[in-house]
Amino acid sequence: MLKLSVIVPFYNVQQYAPDALRSLRANARDDFEFILVDDCSTDGTPDILARAERELPGAVLVRHERNGGLATARNTGIDRARGEYLTFLDGDDWLAPGYYARLVAVIEELGCDFVRTDHVQCTARARTVHRVPHGRRNVPLRPRDAILPAHRSTSVDYAYAWAGVYHRRLVDRGLLHFTDGLRTAEDRPWIWKLHREAESFAVTGLLGVFYRRGVASSLTQIGDARQLDFIRAFDQVVAETAEDPDAARLLPKAVRTYCAIIAHHLGSIERFEPPVARKLKSMCAAALRRMPQDALEQVLGSMDAERAGRLRRLRRRPVPAGEVAA
Repeated sequence: MLKLSVIVPFYNVQQYAPDALRSLRANARDDFEFILVDDCSTDGTPDILARAERELPGAVLVRHERNGGLATARNTGIDRARGEYLTFLDGDDWLAPGYYARLVAVIEELGCDFVRTDHVQCTARARTVHRVPHGRRNVPLRPRDAILPAHRSTSVDYAYAWAGVYHRRLVDRGLLHFTDGLRTAEDRPWIWKLHREAESFAVTGLLGVFYRRGVASSLTQIGDARQLDFIRAFDQVVAETAEDPDAARLLPKAVRTYCAIIAHHLGSIERFEPPVARKLKSMCAAALRRMPQDALEQVLGSMDAERAGRLRRLRRRPVPAGEVAA
């Protein structure tokens, strides 16, 4: 068996793909494979990947016949992966040389289901280190113990799939796949499922992933209807957490995070196209009504007055009948 499978989706990133591919070459090893998933790109990305298939050691190129989004592309890579360990990279990000060898050494030493890492955020020429919001490092821990407290940023809020490495047994247990078709917030149900159901994880300060922010084609920069998939993603988080034996303790964290994301989108609603902005308000109002109301009242009572007031007013907003149970 190969040691590591690296899953890299690409979609219309011809400007950035060469950087990602050069960094993969600087991480190549005989027992590593790089699964390059072209999610039906329409720019020059397919030609760049065709060259990489020939020139990058360990490259495996997979092409989608239609665009499925990041979650679906990652699932394609997971299904093709042969490694004992799996990790992810996005096609517009890049790596430090030799990073993956060090990452594999960490998870082998610790012997846990998955390891989470810090990363470097790159916005234009600025570089900022972002750390996993968990204090204990380089020791195996119980993942569900890192979900709480509800009022503070925790490991489930650091949802970047590429900031870590994952043992194949998580695939075998059905814990590593993403919700098919999610266009944004695809990491959220995924990270919650890992922390609820995996047996062990660790956090390490290893730096080597460079995350490019402010990319014009990124969904985080686009105010169209695909952004609304965050509602489906967090509905899934809340519904699955409600089925957990420890739901009474965990649900306030899930609901609080959901409310914070809703408040964030409402606070920057001007970046959405007008029809999408109207739909956003309507769908968020319906989402607030679907949440467990006891947990929601607890969360609203602990939030600052401005955000709580905004969400309470939104919850009273009339909602088309078809969206209440969406």
